[in-house]
Amino acid sequence: MPRMVFVVDRRVKLQLRKIRRSTRDKGLALRCQIVLLAAKGRGREQIAEGAGCSVSWVNRVLARFRDLGIAGLADRREDNGQLKLDEEFLARLYKLVDGCPRDYGYPRPTWTTELFCLVMEQETGVKVHRATMSRALNLIGARLGRPKPTVGCPWPKRRKNRCLSAINKVLQSLRPREVAVYLDEVDIHLNPKIGADWMNRGRQKLVPTPGQNVKRYIAGALDVRTQQITWVQSDRKNSLLVIDLLRELVKRYPQASKIHVVLDNFKIHDSKATRAAVAALDGKIVLHFLPPYCPDHNRIERAWRDLHDNVTRNHKCRTIEELMCEVVDYIRRRNRETRRQEYRAAA
Repeated sequence: MPRMVFVVDRRVKLQLRKIRRSTRDKGLALRCQIVLLAAKGRGREQIAEGAGCSVSWVNRVLARFRDLGIAGLADRREDNGQLKLDEEFLARLYKLVDGCPRDYGYPRPTWTTELFCLVMEQETGVKVHRATMSRALNLIGARLGRPKPTVGCPWPKRRKNRCLSAINKVLQSLRPREVAVYLDEVDIHLNPKIGADWMNRGRQKLVPTPGQNVKRYIAGALDVRTQQITWVQSDRKNSLLVIDLLRELVKRYPQASKIHVVLDNFKIHDSKATRAAVAALDGKIVLHFLPPYCPDHNRIERAWRDLHDNVTRNHKCRTIEELMCEVVDYIRRRNRETRRQEYRAAA
């Protein structure tokens, strides 16, 4: 393979070395180095290996230098025109992602990169390729995920906000001997919840299921201050499960003058049996009910999602007893780690 030999004037070599030393553009410095190596008689494959680039790119750099001299080593992308992915474009795209294609006259309910390109061209007049749109979505931190189903609260907005404000006021004004917890239940199924996982191309992981599902239920209470979870378990989800947890809270906090319990309006939370049990505890338990369909305001819901992600999703337990052992072990490990973090913060 013939070598591309350059006879470079000594003054030009000095200029190239000066540019290579002074420029902050790494690409320009590399192109100067390629020309200097070629002037020494190095082969293009050797130059490409030393520069960490392809042979074809070395050929293009040398050809441009041969035709245009030092000016041919400059980055010509500066002449591409106005930058398309400017701050205004990205800000409009950020708002667009939160919307829906149907808001802009398209029948499809979900976004694609093609639809993003079409709508952004209509909104801004800037036409971009799908690959450029993918880069723009990456720049604003957008991701392709699964939406969360939700049900709107039937209460008027003012009533809902008034209820949430009253609960927050109680939590923020706790006295030293008062305790506040978030209470909720979680269902544990022997049939595993199927979730996304990494797999090799052309292969799909298998999750065995027992066929006949078996359930267990855990009622838990998340301490607002310590983030510790107090829990009880049962094979039935009824008022007795809630009552057992309330009694467990009284045992867990014997010095507390009052235990504030924030919970939703599920029927077993407000049943006659539950209210009778609360009355029998001589006012030590105070229930604060959230507005309907407001799971995001019950902080223990996040702990239950982590439980599913770390234990029940795609699990391979053969019996419900084996699965419940893993669930209890996870809650205990979580409580230990939370205590460690509290000790570190206090130290």
